[in-house]
Amino acid sequence: LLGCRGGGGGGGGAGGGGGCPFYVMTSPMTDAATRDFFRREGFFGMGEGDVIFFQQGTLPCLSSEGDVLMEGKGTVATAPDGNGGIYRALEESGSLDDMKRRGVKYVHASSVDNALVLPCDPLFLGCCVEAGADCGAKVCPKASATEAVGVICRSPGGGARVVEYSEIPEAASAEVNPATGELVLNAGNICNHFYSIGFLEKAAKLPTPYHIAKKKIACVNDKGETETPASNNGVKLEQFIFDCFPHSSKFVCGEVLREEEFGPVKNAPGATTDSPDTARALLMALGKKYAEAAGCVVG
Repeated sequence: LLGCRGGGGGGGGAGGGGGCPFYVMTSPMTDAATRDFFRREGFFGMGEGDVIFFQQGTLPCLSSEGDVLMEGKGTVATAPDGNGGIYRALEESGSLDDMKRRGVKYVHASSVDNALVLPCDPLFLGCCVEAGADCGAKVCPKASATEAVGVICRSPGGGARVVEYSEIPEAASAEVNPATGELVLNAGNICNHFYSIGFLEKAAKLPTPYHIAKKKIACVNDKGETETPASNNGVKLEQFIFDCFPHSSKFVCGEVLREEEFGPVKNAPGATTDSPDTARALLMALGKKYAEAAGCVVG
């Protein structure tokens, strides 16, 4: 997944002018392994100086009763603060200042678990810039009313907001627009965003909320031993990357084709949906489509 993303967006190659710096958010738990992986793969053809790693923050894990959980004797159990931690992490790590030093004005960001992301997509970025947007997002029509994706909607106070699938009543999820035959709540959020540097600076200072995620959290038992329970025993606090969308002064939402831009990897190999196997098949099908459009015969 990192290879699909990295080779397309970074570095100035022989065929072009300036390169696009590639910023990778890690956590204290994944930082060393991610850096080692990029080094082993030769930074996927990008210049090493154009790949910038920065770490998101962490927050204490709590028991179901609200007590702080201990991972070991004298060690508090912590977890990454969610993908919404990206804004504060960009500022505190100096990555925002690095962008400004490089003359970066706009940023394209996406989650790592989508195999079909188009890095620095000129059509999407150009649309947002031409519209004068400070924030934007790609969406794709939901596969079904019950698909577990959030929906982007207009925010009453301006900008946009994402309504999580778990927050939408079943009847509302299934409502169909008779004029189009499509779901009314159809703009599935695929975590593929546009930002101006100014909006990123503003987002880093916003008091966005924390969300509760019930998890199995390794912690010390009554014997002083660290163990991972069989069922959820506590909560992790997370910020969501889209919680700042209502603060946008001009938000652009662009619909894309699922088969061209959304190949999620959320389930284990062998699963019938959203697995490495299904994402690989989508990527291969898209490559075949491109090759045939260029006149190739693919067997």
